[in-house]
Amino acid sequence: MLVLAAAIKILSLSPAAVERYYSMGFYPVISRFQRLLFGWIPFSVGDLLYAFVVVWLIYLLVSGIRHLIRRDLGRGWLWALCRRVVFALLLVYVLFNGLWGLNYDRRGIAAQLQLEVKPYSTEELAHLLTLICDRLNSLDSVQVLDTARLGSHRVLFAGAVRAYDSLVLRQPEFAYASPSVKSSLFGYLNDYLGFGGYYNPFTGEAQVNTTLPVLEQPYTTCHEMGHQLGYAKENEAEFSGYFSARSSPDPAFRFSTYTDLYFYAARELYVRDSNLVRPLRDHLHPFVRRYFREIQRFSRKYQNPFEPLVRGLYGHYLQANRQPQGLMTYNEVIAWLIAYAKKNGWEGV
Repeated sequence: MLVLAAAIKILSLSPAAVERYYSMGFYPVISRFQRLLFGWIPFSVGDLLYAFVVVWLIYLLVSGIRHLIRRDLGRGWLWALCRRVVFALLLVYVLFNGLWGLNYDRRGIAAQLQLEVKPYSTEELAHLLTLICDRLNSLDSVQVLDTARLGSHRVLFAGAVRAYDSLVLRQPEFAYASPSVKSSLFGYLNDYLGFGGYYNPFTGEAQVNTTLPVLEQPYTTCHEMGHQLGYAKENEAEFSGYFSARSSPDPAFRFSTYTDLYFYAARELYVRDSNLVRPLRDHLHPFVRRYFREIQRFSRKYQNPFEPLVRGLYGHYLQANRQPQGLMTYNEVIAWLIAYAKKNGWEGV
């Protein structure tokens, strides 16, 4: 385990090597094998695995406390415990990075699409937000709000696969085969903890919190599928989700992605110049503003004192994996969009 961990660490120091040998070599094979192995199972195997680990750790803790109280532990118990803990940590490190985590160290989408991601001006941000508002206003509200079809998880996930199929016609590097997208078994718990979805690197499954408002789910699904394609960093998964959802023939998918992008861009622009946001917000179609109020009500409903703690811990996890901005990494998709628009034309946003 020490040798494998050291080899992974050495490889991670070279993004070009990770991109060539792991992200474009080993990972597509192992990830598709995972999806073939677990994709046909109708429930999330990864969620059951996580639940088992939590129960097992609680059992070990209770068992250890009982032995301490009874004082029936042998002389070498502490040394044996340390060895087991070190081995378990090494095993998790090797499996996590070998099955997916090395993608944090790849060159990524910017290199693939030859984007020059740089700091952007307030004028560029305002122009992007204007385009996003135009896209939202151009969508047929009747078609968007006809969300009954998305109430079926199978229809939702099939729609996300079609979105990637549409994208592949222009960008073959986003090819997605052998889908394995599932509803999270911890949906309502995720509402309280603030998670819309997550990827399980140990089973290759993408989990979506399907208790979210229906129109939040398409973009979240495409985002998690981006993780499956090997885009580990959140800004890259956000861009992959945007790139695919906006290619979908389903207006609900396009609405879902542009509303999320609106929140990112509007928050940033509000900090820079709040006077530029208000007229754009007021110009939005009434049904768009009603949807925004629905999202706010949903967020307030599940506010609790534990969510900031969980989000803080997750932010530290992101920082430990080459995302120094923590949770703000999600917002960096705006810089990617502007870089893409400056290279390919703003009309393509």
